[in-house]
Formats: sequence, C-alpha cells, structure tokens
Amino acid sequence: MNDELDKSQQEKTLLQKLWETFSPAPSNSDDVIEILRDAEDQSIIDPGALQIMEGALKVSDLQAREIMVPKSQMMVIEEDFTLEQILQVVIQSQHSRFPVIGESSDDIKGILLAKELLPLVLSGKESFDLHRMLRPATIIPESKRLNVLLQEFREQRYHMAIIVDEYGGGSGLLTIEDVLEEIVGEIEDETDEHEAEQIIEMSENCYSVEAITTIDDFNEFFDVGFPDDDFDTVGGLVINAFGHLPNIGENTKISQFDFKVLNCDNRKITLLEVTKDPRT
Repeated sequence: MNDELDKSQQEKTLLQKLWETFSPAPSNSDDVIEILRDAEDQSIIDPGALQIMEGALKVSDLQAREIMVPKSQMMVIEEDFTLEQILQVVIQSQHSRFPVIGESSDDIKGILLAKELLPLVLSGKESFDLHRMLRPATIIPESKRLNVLLQEFREQRYHMAIIVDEYGGGSGLLTIEDVLEEIVGEIEDETDEHEAEQIIEMSENCYSVEAITTIDDFNEFFDVGFPDDDFDTVGGLVINAFGHLPNIGENTKISQFDFKVLNCDNRKITLLEVTKDPRT
C-alpha cells in the first residue's frame, strides 16, 4: 500500500515538474491577461468577467494624470456665484459634485454637493450660505496610482479628488466613477441622455447654452442666421464680440441676444446664459 502511495506521489511530482517546465508562471500582467483570455476561449470564464479582470489589471498600471478630467474641462463654481448662477450650472451639467474656486482656478475652496441645495426648497434662499455647504477637497498628485486611489475612495468615503502637478498647480479632477469605468466600462444612468442637450430653457426667453454648441445648432434652435464662416461654436462667436477672453459675469449683446458668461477658465468660455429679446 505504501509502495503504491509513493509511486503515486512520484508521478504527481513528475507531472508538476513537467507542467512547470512547459507552462511557466506569469511574470507580468500581460502574461496574466493571456492566461485569462485562454480561459475565456475555453469557456472557463465569461466575457464579462474577462473584461472586469482586464480592467482591474489595467488600473493598477495607470496614474491619475492618464484619465483625469483636465482643468480646462472642469465644471467649477465661483465662490461669489449667486444661488441662481449655481443652479444654472448644476442643471446644465447634470453633475452631482462641483469644485468651488476663489480668485483663481488653483484656489480650491471645497466641494459642493448638488444635493446640499435641496433644503433651500423648504428653507428659502435667505438661508443660502455657499461656504457652509462646502466639503473639504481631497488633493492628490498626478502620479497617484488608480488602484491606490480607488482604495482610498472606498476607505475614506469621498468621491472626487482634485489633482495637482509637481508644482502644486491644479491639473484636473477625478471621480470614483472615472476609475470604475476603467474597470467595468462606461457607466450610464437615466440622466446621461440629457447631457447631450446643450441648450436648456431656464425661464421664458432665458436659456443656458454650452459654449461648445455649434452655430448651426444655435441657429436651428432659435431660428436665426448667425454666420459660421469664421467660427464653429457659440463660444467663438461670443469671444469675438467681446474682443477679449471675458470673465464670469460679463455680458455682451449680439443681434437680439444678450450673452452672459456663467463659467470660463483662462483659455475659453464653457457656459453662457442667453437672453432673447422678446420683442423680436
């Protein structure tokens, strides 16, 4: 009996050695992905599981700078915005969290959660105090690994991080959803279809318009005929009318429309309030 066990163990050891010789252990993530794809080909794991596993491995190799929303595309709120201006930004962007800035885009005062505005429906505008609503901003370096950041998101229970470069200047931002989408793919919800709406009626003859709205789309919406020979977007048309890059709150009139800057950075306009003369 013992002889049979010894023989079986010897055969097992020999098989293990042969397996190790012809099937070496993976030495990097690419080898692991290759093994996982072979498992998917053999129906050991399904395609959905393979996608998540590949995404998880990819995240461990990525840094925050590689998937961040750059500063030029961040939707921010100025600390001296009125409640009406803030609501316009919230409604237009459909985001749930917003960096609040001071005199410059690098002066981050905190993070505003859109849901914090809901109590104002009951208490009224008189109780509005933006600074009391702000949550502390989490600052991270561009080099932060995404797998480490995801762990911090979970453990410290925050959902947005502001990213700075090696000199401490703002580079962009990241949310927990951005990281998760690298693992599981695009995450859509019931509000995503509205993000394509670049022109939203706020009140009678008053509209919120994204600066990247094409002049063709603007003309079609308002039944006007602004030329698009020199500019493709409403933002370009408005900057030309100003003659300079305007600040938040500045306004200019083009034809029967009054354009007021709601959001911008040091390179471009991002959001406009457009008021149409009702007499036209």
